[in-house]
Order: sequence, then C-alpha cells, then structure tokens
Amino acid sequence: MPINLSIQADIIDIRSDVPRREDIFLVDTNVWLWQTYTNAVASSRNASNKIQSYTPYLRRARQNGATLVYSGLILAELAHVIEKTERKIYNRRTGSSLESKEYRHNNSTERANVVAEVESAWRQVEGLAVPIDLLVNEDITNSSLLRFRTQALDGYDLLILEAISRSEAGQVKVITDDMDYAVVPGIQVFTNNGLAIQQANVQRKLLTIR
Repeated sequence: MPINLSIQADIIDIRSDVPRREDIFLVDTNVWLWQTYTNAVASSRNASNKIQSYTPYLRRARQNGATLVYSGLILAELAHVIEKTERKIYNRRTGSSLESKEYRHNNSTERANVVAEVESAWRQVEGLAVPIDLLVNEDITNSSLLRFRTQALDGYDLLILEAISRSEAGQVKVITDDMDYAVVPGIQVFTNNGLAIQQANVQRKLLTIR
C-alpha cells in the first residue's frame, strides 16, 4: 500500500544542499548507524546506498564548520538495532532461529560481540559530534503522548523531538532518512529519503533555497 505523507516539515534534499557554518544538525539514529556500525550494510535493504549518500554530507558539514549534535536518548535505539542485526547475522550464519531473549542470554560470546559493537559505535558518535542535554521528565512524557495523537512518530522520536523543542535550541534541523520526521511542523529535515522528497515537492514543502 502506498504511503501518503502529510508533509509539515521543510524538506531539504542533501544531494543538492551545502551545509553552512551556522548549521546545528541533530543527527538521527539511522544515520549514526550507517556511519559507525561495522555491519551497517546488513542492517537494512538499502543500507549501502544510504551510506554513500549520508557519509559525504556529514563530511561536508564538518568541513564547512557546521555542528553535529547527538542526544544520549539515541543510545537505546542504536543498541537495539545493532543487537537485532547481529542476531540476524548469527542466525543466518549458523542456521539457527534464536529469538532476542535466547540470543541475548544464551551465548556469552555473541553477547560480548554485541557489547563491543555498541561501544565502538558510541565512541565514534562521541568523536564526530557534541552532546546536547535533553531533559525527559513527566511533563515531557505527557506532551509526547499528546504529540503522538497528531504526528505519526515512533516512541524514540517522540521523546527526542518533544525534548529538543523545549530546549531553546533554535531552528530544529534533523539529518535523517526517517520519513516520519516529515510530518512534524516547524522543523527542517535534511534527507535523501526518496518518498519524503517526492511528496514534499508535490506539496510545496521542498526547500531548494535556504
């Protein structure tokens, strides 16, 4: 079934955009995964193409003096995706069909490998970007639930967006391949997601000059 996005964010195609010194980019988990994880190519069907798209943009951003930021909140999602991918690789290699709990608790060697991958990825995130402290409390959580009613986001993104919107960080600029961010009003989404770009163009939300 075709996905129909109601584009509310300003969408910027990273293939034609030039990062600026004054840009402060929040980098989403999927982009960090492709930049830092050894087996990133195995994490999703189009990962190889995505790596080739986002890596040069991040490099240009740093060369041009832009600031890349990360939130500690993304560690949970990053660790989850890495563990899930390592389990798929293990099952494929051994002909097993371990579920997540079995994989996590029954094979100490694999567990150590997952821990090493997550720690390595996180060290790279820390080396490439600067942390932004985002507060998550009861007020933020309740507001996230209200946002959940009107914006089709997953739980990870809900908390990050609600927290950063309260942090007085200025214009929120997110580098992501996640089309869900496109439905959030008031932010700028820097992406190579084909569907988000195509529908933004149709809905006059594709920002070609900034």
